[in-house]
Amino acid sequence: MNPILTPNKNNWWESKAVFNCTASYDGKNVHMLYRSIGEYDLYISRIGYASSTDGFNFSRCNNPAIFPTEEYEIYGMEDPRATQIGDKFFITYVVLSDYVKSYPKVFSALAVTKDYKEFNKLGIITKNFNYNKGITFFPGKFKLDYNLSNNNNTNNNNNNNYLILHRPDISTDLNLKTIGRDICLSITNSVFTLNNSIILLKPEQPWENLKIGTGPSPIRTSKGWLLFYHGVSMDRIYRVGAALLDLKDPRHVIARTKEPLLGPVEKYEKIGDVNNVVFPTGAVVIDKKILLYYGGADKVCCIASVNLNELIEYIMKDTISDESYIPKS
Repeated sequence: MNPILTPNKNNWWESKAVFNCTASYDGKNVHMLYRSIGEYDLYISRIGYASSTDGFNFSRCNNPAIFPTEEYEIYGMEDPRATQIGDKFFITYVVLSDYVKSYPKVFSALAVTKDYKEFNKLGIITKNFNYNKGITFFPGKFKLDYNLSNNNNTNNNNNNNYLILHRPDISTDLNLKTIGRDICLSITNSVFTLNNSIILLKPEQPWENLKIGTGPSPIRTSKGWLLFYHGVSMDRIYRVGAALLDLKDPRHVIARTKEPLLGPVEKYEKIGDVNNVVFPTGAVVIDKKILLYYGGADKVCCIASVNLNELIEYIMKDTISDESYIPKS
């Protein structure tokens, strides 16, 4: 079955690499967006679209779905992540301040769509950071009775709050002290403001001790929010981990895997444009089965599947959670 998407030599914009795919499911079709490379000299990424009725076999469009049209996109767009909120799909993606080889600043942008045909670009949403990527929304809007920081002027007591995961390196938010290795959680009533944030997860195990980063949008389950993430070891091998967050208060980690769920084993995961990479960015649930989509070695798109209940049971057993914490009912 794997890889499920490979470079298409007939389309110049995706002729070299297709990887880091996100996905959403509308009850009939799985919609996929993926990062594509058509040349290696400038290494400017675009975002392609593919769809499937079963989640495994995809048909893709000949033209890119999202491509540079704005000034902040001229150096490409990378690593899309999709989240359904209401009747819209929120698509976040990484944009650069310069060419990849120039060590640019890294920002994240947002586009919204209802049909995966027309995308309304809302611009950069991480302007208060010099480096921030892996922006992932929780599905829906939330009424919250707590703040993340000591800012008493922040009002979360309405039904219009977004919960957002991200990984900043350098922040102008003085309440957030991170060195770019951690997954952070932000509460905001505006998609353009991420400065009410806390550190949610830090690297804990040897397989993730260099850094961790967000994966797909969290999945709501009866046991908590299921969060997939990638972890990078000191020898720069990318693997997949997972955590369960409390449904009412996702600041609290109920459980988290000690061992990776996935790692580079197959040739298409071990050898590519960047070797030894399994990079999860999409997940859907169909018939109580999770379909996890990931990039293999920055070259191809892949899939892994598992029963939802069995995975949650495994995470609860293989956990590094805070034993003193009791989930809210």
